[in-house]
Amino acid sequence: MERTIVHMDLDTFFVSCERLRNSELDKIPVIIGGGDRGVVASCSYEARYYGVRSAMPIKMALRLCPQAKVIKGDMELYSRLSHTVTEIIQEKAPVVEKASVDEHYLDISGMDRFFGSYQWTQELMQNVTKHTGLPVSFALSVNKTVAKIGTGEVKPSGKREIRQHEIKPFLAPLSIKKIPMVGDKTFQLLSRIGIRTIHTLSEMPAEVLQQIIGKNGIDLWKKANGIDHTPVEPYTERKSISTEHTFDRDTIDIAMLRTLITGMVEKLAFQLRTEQWLTSTVVVKLRYANFDTETKQAQITYTSADHTLNRCVHELFDKLYNRRMRIRLIGIRFTGLVRGSLQINLFEDTEEMLALYQAMDHIKHRFGHNKVYRASSVYVPPKKK
Repeated sequence: MERTIVHMDLDTFFVSCERLRNSELDKIPVIIGGGDRGVVASCSYEARYYGVRSAMPIKMALRLCPQAKVIKGDMELYSRLSHTVTEIIQEKAPVVEKASVDEHYLDISGMDRFFGSYQWTQELMQNVTKHTGLPVSFALSVNKTVAKIGTGEVKPSGKREIRQHEIKPFLAPLSIKKIPMVGDKTFQLLSRIGIRTIHTLSEMPAEVLQQIIGKNGIDLWKKANGIDHTPVEPYTERKSISTEHTFDRDTIDIAMLRTLITGMVEKLAFQLRTEQWLTSTVVVKLRYANFDTETKQAQITYTSADHTLNRCVHELFDKLYNRRMRIRLIGIRFTGLVRGSLQINLFEDTEEMLALYQAMDHIKHRFGHNKVYRASSVYVPPKKK
């Protein structure tokens, strides 16, 4: 049976959320971000007309579009509306994958026996907008790659079906940057050898492409030819991530505990960013030598940034550790998770801070998470006199 895959995308989601509570933002350039040295988390189509793009420094964005209204992001609002949209879709669709805070994949294979798949998806799109007020675009095809590219081509508030025999003519004239796995580096590399359209890329021998860009060459060739067998993974929301450390010998060494805590937070924060989570609740647990166990937690603005989480965890530790008793175990848990990336969360941080995190994460992904770390996570025992 031929698969029927839908990609459904909430148009300029953060901006649309802000416009729901302030209609004065309608039809004007809007930038979601924060601070003169911050970066653009999202922007309206009116701002994009002037060249504003996500991840661009706010200062540069305002030089391009000085009349834009800059608004600090509100992840609690975005998360709440995203959850509502997911519930509406899950109630109707047989298999749903939540790919990010603002996009979903649906596998509705076989439904055309009972309904017209395109008509059914259109009605679901209208249902989402009716109950949330949020604009939606979608594309329907035989796999996730073509459906996602299709959605990108019909936004905003568009819809399209791309049947099997239409895939190659649809993809052929598009830029290779439209393929989800093609980033700036890959685009520049392929452009230098004259490969700029999906048609040209699709005619390259797969083995040659693999030699040029490495192990992902075969996957890229398949996507350029409209081939993608990746399944739609049923959506289940992760509740929390955590780590614990039990000491071989109970300890009261505060300096050592602080460096250990920093290292534990750094590792968990890297996991958050790798899996594209943001956390809103931090929990610290202590178990003393007599096995008494105490916990303390705090609510924070959604984040996956080490420096923010470290500050919160150390503050909780200071409040929690009020006995002069040896510690047997220390644990840290991040909960209240929502989908999102570091980039969309740093509403108050600088572009330099964002660049630092991106560079560190790149090194960790390539060489291992323990190859670069904060100096404060390394314990150096005091010299014996």
